[in-house]
Amino acid sequence: MKIATYNINGINSRLPVLLRWLREAKPDVVCLQELKTIDGQFPIAAIAAAGYQAIWHGQKSWNGVAILSRKLPIQELGRALPGDATDEHSRYIEAIVGKMVIACLYLPNGNPYPGPKFDHKLKWMKRLSARTKKLLAHDVPVALIGDFNVMPTALDVYKPEKYLNNALFRKEARAAYARLLKQGWVDAARHLHPEERIYTFWDYLYNAWGRNAGLRLDHFLLSPHLVPRLRKAGVDTAVRGWDKASDHAPAWIILK
Repeated sequence: MKIATYNINGINSRLPVLLRWLREAKPDVVCLQELKTIDGQFPIAAIAAAGYQAIWHGQKSWNGVAILSRKLPIQELGRALPGDATDEHSRYIEAIVGKMVIACLYLPNGNPYPGPKFDHKLKWMKRLSARTKKLLAHDVPVALIGDFNVMPTALDVYKPEKYLNNALFRKEARAAYARLLKQGWVDAARHLHPEERIYTFWDYLYNAWGRNAGLRLDHFLLSPHLVPRLRKAGVDTAVRGWDKASDHAPAWIILK
């Protein structure tokens, strides 16, 4: 079973890229972030023609999340974290997919640091932690998947010294991510590749893609039920080099 995550950075403007990748990679389940479209303009017809069903939570400007499934049924459980009843920023959607629970999320960026946006990021992560603790309490397999906008360690950024005051690498954000792991979640990529430099994002500026000046922002956190089933984890880095592609590349895991 192949599960992927992809910050598409505008699903309608990058629909050809998404459809090409779906056709070539054939993931079974996909979590998408930064749809940048309202609910009514989500391209469900094109997604269905590609062989996928979908649930989504859109937003006009820069947010929006979705879960796609090729064969497994999707039952939506919710689209907001505790303490955020409506989630007008469309950052979270949760569903039963097959026999597991999948939460697709797009965590706040938090820049500039310091400031109210960074404070909001930490508050959002605190609400996420409250929800994930409850999810772990259920005796079911769960995966937290998406763009966490956090580089957990120095191994996840090409030049750590340049990001010391960036919200994505601030010690407070990394500590909040570490607290998730202490709950019992397992970072799939690091579990299989503890010492490798793995990037999922390259900025559009300064030839970041060409220099491989990347960051690892997109993560799979697995409940203990799923860890024994984990076989592979990787990134389709070549997609980042496609014409009019997102600044993120699709990341994926294989479960037995």
